[in-house]
Amino acid sequence: MPGLSAAICGLFGLLIGSFLNVVIWRVPRNESIVAPPSHCPSCDTRLAARDNVPVLSWVLLRGKCRYCGVGISARYPAVELLTGLLFAAVGARFADEAWVLPAYLAFTAGLVALSVIDLDTFLLPNRVLYPVGFISLPLLLAGSALEGEIGAFGRALGGGAAAFAVFYVIHIISPRGMGFGDVRLSFLLGCFLGWISWLHVFFGLFAGFLYGAVVGVALIALGRHERRKHIPFGPFLAAGAMTFILVGQPLVDAYTGT
Repeated sequence: MPGLSAAICGLFGLLIGSFLNVVIWRVPRNESIVAPPSHCPSCDTRLAARDNVPVLSWVLLRGKCRYCGVGISARYPAVELLTGLLFAAVGARFADEAWVLPAYLAFTAGLVALSVIDLDTFLLPNRVLYPVGFISLPLLLAGSALEGEIGAFGRALGGGAAAFAVFYVIHIISPRGMGFGDVRLSFLLGCFLGWISWLHVFFGLFAGFLYGAVVGVALIALGRHERRKHIPFGPFLAAGAMTFILVGQPLVDAYTGT
């Protein structure tokens, strides 16, 4: 039942998006993500549960802190809404492969957090990247076994290794153009694309490069970016992978003529 799966996962995603906002704010500042409890970064007042309802609290408070009146960035509800929508899409996509659904949800949440942090800091921190891998890959292994698709998990590891090797070579040739955080991320992307098929690995990673190139050229043409200035690549890799995980099968079928 894709609709029911999408609805449940979407609501869960809104809650996870609220937690990801904490991760996105605190990890780059080397703060704990569990303590202290959520608080206003301006007045440091601890937030009540009613102030932490995803999206709705921000709307009702008109984008301002209840206690000090300082504006709250619209990025907070945007991250919550994006996570909810992606979780809903993943829930619908894997409604018939429910045992691997938790792995893909954990992977998706990690990509949201990593992408926003990369946009802010030009870094893909190991404090996020490694836990995502340590959580999502065992879930993928367990889900593969329960689905009777243990061979798909072997292909996933092969896809991750192949992606890592290619990105590592690119990093060696052009370390300024390809950071090692992107190399580490490529392993996870290759795994979750590879679980579906080898062609998903190729097209999903290619889409990431294509998105990055198109946006980079557009920004340069609009005078919003200098040619030699670095562009965070993680969000484009994440977008390419999610594109082919969610809606890439018809394109793969068209390529293979099936």
